[in-house]
Amino acid sequence: MAAGAPRVFVSHLSGISVFDPNGDQVGRVRDLVAMLRVGRRPPRLLGLVVELATRRRIFLPMTRVTGIESGQVITTGVLNVRRFEQRPTERLVLGEMLDRRVHLVETGEEVTVLDVSVQQLPARRDWEIDRIFVRKGKAGTFRRKGETLTVDWGAVDGFSLEEHGQGAENLLATFEQLRPADLANVLHHLSPKRRAEVAAALDDDRLADVLEELPEDDQIEILGKLKEERAADVLEAMDPDDAADLLAELPEEDKERLLTLMQPADAADVRRLMAYEERTAGGLMTTEPIVLRPDATVADALARVRMEDLSPALAAQVYVCRPPDETPTGKYLGTVHFQRLLRDPPYTLVGSIIDDDLQPLAPGADLPTVAGFFAAYDMVAAPVVDEGGSLLGAVTVDDVLDHMLPDDWRETEFHLEEEAADHGGG
Repeated sequence: MAAGAPRVFVSHLSGISVFDPNGDQVGRVRDLVAMLRVGRRPPRLLGLVVELATRRRIFLPMTRVTGIESGQVITTGVLNVRRFEQRPTERLVLGEMLDRRVHLVETGEEVTVLDVSVQQLPARRDWEIDRIFVRKGKAGTFRRKGETLTVDWGAVDGFSLEEHGQGAENLLATFEQLRPADLANVLHHLSPKRRAEVAAALDDDRLADVLEELPEDDQIEILGKLKEERAADVLEAMDPDDAADLLAELPEEDKERLLTLMQPADAADVRRLMAYEERTAGGLMTTEPIVLRPDATVADALARVRMEDLSPALAAQVYVCRPPDETPTGKYLGTVHFQRLLRDPPYTLVGSIIDDDLQPLAPGADLPTVAGFFAAYDMVAAPVVDEGGSLLGAVTVDDVLDHMLPDDWRETEFHLEEEAADHGGG
């Protein structure tokens, strides 16, 4: 950015692409790193936290930034791909400054930080935080109308203090378009205090989706900081197989207490899954596939497939069964694949187009058997049927991969550092 250019508000930088001089994308901005200074001097902006395609987070010094414009960051092309580690003197602008409650120096009035702006100093490559956009009012009034104003950094006090009960609404707003896996990655890199605050601010469904993507230790930590009634609600919103995996890691008394607080039907599904060995088809399956009776039509099936809360794997096929429709069902008759639904007229009965050639999985089938089934038949989901012929659930390919990868795979990026280094140095 040229000297004298207008200021940039940091909320506009979250998630924007970072390019090298050749126009190749190297990653996305996930946060900014600032260093507080003595007195009321504006903090110096040290650099950006950039997430590479490998999901590794690196530090990009502001001295390597040659331009911030048109929703993109341009770098010199020289990147150090060593993992970013925050130092004690550093502050994450998005993660730790937004939503913070501070005080106006002149009046002592409490205000909430909605955004901050950064600006490059004239004739230098240094950057600093120069202004703060705040809303007047006490904590917890984010959704109410209140006077907003932009003030100089020196006009507020309170950033150097450790704050309890910091909100998270504005931080979440900067990440609202992220997929659950990406938001989980954001949470994983926050401090435990901030992680708990963000989790408390998420609604049950969003938190459930994010928990499913977090490492086991983070899942247990977040669940343990929720009130028990809310923890039960979040478990209900999770896929039953993921909820069962999480509960299995808790002490027996905590597990039983949460199951008791859950809705009986949801708790029953989870208890049923926990009865199977973890690395079997029964332990891997979800109990909520699309189940239709044979007299349902293709139009009925497509309406179910279009439900937005279904994963792509579960939406890839429907399972045709005799009543009852809930798992465990009546007699399993066969599967209808999504492509077949697209080829047949809407009034066609699904019972007339079922694929019954493939043998379903038994609940006791071990992980290698399940993986071999998926590989041999190019499947993304497979039915699990008991000895009596009832459909118990469906295993999806993502759950198979979850259990075939190393236990810490969510915390480990794909090992492409050499390629990233070569690309960054281009």
